[in-house]
Amino acid sequence: MYRRLFRPALFRLDAEDAHHLTLRALELSSALPGWPHVLRRVTAPADPRLTQTLWGRTFPGPVGLAAGLDKNGVAVPAFTALGFGFLEVGTVTPRPQPGNDRPRLFRLPPDEALINRMGFNNEGKYALLSRLAAVPHRAAPVWVNIGKNKDTPNEAAVQDYLRCVTGLYDVADGFVVNVSSPNTPGLRALQAAGDLAALVRAVVDEVDAQRVRTARRAPPVLVKLAPDLHPADFEASVNAVLEAGADGLIISNTTLSREGLTHPRRSEAGGLSGRPLTERSTRLVRDAYRQTGGRVPIVGVGGIFTPEDAYAKIRAGASLVEVYSALIYEGPGLPGRLNRGLSALLARDGLRTVVDAVGVDA
Repeated sequence: MYRRLFRPALFRLDAEDAHHLTLRALELSSALPGWPHVLRRVTAPADPRLTQTLWGRTFPGPVGLAAGLDKNGVAVPAFTALGFGFLEVGTVTPRPQPGNDRPRLFRLPPDEALINRMGFNNEGKYALLSRLAAVPHRAAPVWVNIGKNKDTPNEAAVQDYLRCVTGLYDVADGFVVNVSSPNTPGLRALQAAGDLAALVRAVVDEVDAQRVRTARRAPPVLVKLAPDLHPADFEASVNAVLEAGADGLIISNTTLSREGLTHPRRSEAGGLSGRPLTERSTRLVRDAYRQTGGRVPIVGVGGIFTPEDAYAKIRAGASLVEVYSALIYEGPGLPGRLNRGLSALLARDGLRTVVDAVGVDA
């Protein structure tokens, strides 16, 4: 129904207008008493083989929602009701900011891809704090992706990340340090090993300080890396993340590459996501898993449209996976289809749980 009716209608609209319309519908549905809970009973992963415990938290399924779709946390109940095992909201910055000028989001249907140059548009940490505080009982973990404001110079960036941690610690089930968006000038320079180590170490230390202050179990700190790093730089960044004490990696963010695209808008500035990243991100997951020896969990992101795509990333070393662009093209039934397909693939290969599949091809 989505492909035949809703997607054609939405695709007639400007991409960002369609995004806001859909998000508004999900926000309204989140407020319907009992509706998300009822739907969750139908869509949640029914196979216990998909459940795993990471960082002391239970993940009902390995398929999560990537950052960028619900930047301000307006539809957490609705997204968990669709069957996601966890959500990543944001990117949030300390102060609200409008982001880059429109148009800034483009569909490339023949390539099953999106290009965005949103620029961390969000309502700021206090708005997100209010919304997440209103959803204290969550069906799945909610991570907060944090970044710096556009007008904050790189030499002061650490303070922006720390302000997000202190402001959102009480409502975050995890923090994701975003240094890999291509749409904030200079941000990717923070991926350099020395700068990255200092930033991550500061975030980890602040999380620990908040743990002492609140006596609340510390949420994990993950770092999201770009797919465009030179192999030597990628290796150095991974080492820096581990040495700084991060709890996990998210691989990868959007790419600046336009290789193989056919759509006329392929030359638009911004980060590319979707099908063109499928193989590249899986390869990077495998490289990171081999380098780390599985010491920290990895979240695989990029071009996941089918259960086979998700399973390939898991077998390459990802404990969890995330989707974004495929949800735009495939619709709200995607997480359920991915979960059912993963169950079938585990059964086919005689594996007891999804944990047994992590890294088997690495």
